[in-house]
Amino acid sequence: MRIELATRPGDPQRPNEDFVSVALPAGGHGGAVVLLDGVTPPASSTGCAHGVPWFTARLGGALIELSASRRELTLSQCLAEAIERTAGAHRDTCDLSHVRTPQATVVAARWDAERLEHLVLSDSALLIERADGSVTPVLDDRIEALAALGPVTDDQRNAEGGFFTAAADPAVVARAVTGATPRTDVRSLAALTDGASRWVEMFGEGSWQDCLAVLRKEGPEGLIDRVRAVEDADRDGEAFRRWKRHDDAAAAFIEP
Repeated sequence: MRIELATRPGDPQRPNEDFVSVALPAGGHGGAVVLLDGVTPPASSTGCAHGVPWFTARLGGALIELSASRRELTLSQCLAEAIERTAGAHRDTCDLSHVRTPQATVVAARWDAERLEHLVLSDSALLIERADGSVTPVLDDRIEALAALGPVTDDQRNAEGGFFTAAADPAVVARAVTGATPRTDVRSLAALTDGASRWVEMFGEGSWQDCLAVLRKEGPEGLIDRVRAVEDADRDGEAFRRWKRHDDAAAAFIEP
């Protein structure tokens, strides 16, 4: 088994809002990976006294623990319970109804001898490399579809016809992209926040298959290095328009 993780802040003066973790339960059968990208609000007001890094650490910690220890629950049920736990930790002190309450994108995957189960919510990505070498991206493309029509606004956040993130309402798990793949058909998998996946999606440096090849050869650190190199070559965003020169980036590569 090979497991490599990396994360890097977009700005060293600000806390990294990404989260990535792997758990290998006792007994040696299977494992789980969880990756979150905290959603940075466009303004300082969130109704929460704790902040996005606190939220992603709490939610990610709960989700990886549940995914590894509660095999009788689906990943959707694990995420619902993790959201409820996290909301319970600050419901008495914070306004969880605020549209900008701390929230995060989610990628979760769990494998055993029989299958790989997956869940994706919002614009982080999961890549599944098949036994024949082909790569299947698992994506929740609602934000991309909205952005193609015009600016994405707050009133589209966790709203019908908009896009969905893990915030304070466990019911959001019904909006996640979920599925399973026979374990014998999985050679490797990768999870990427959009700060890492922009190598493919924003910069067009290669295909998803090329991205998986970089991860295998250079590891997650190597992929993030490549992203930073493109960003540094386009510091003013003239070639690639973006609202952050550098974004927090996290990636996991696993050969289970």
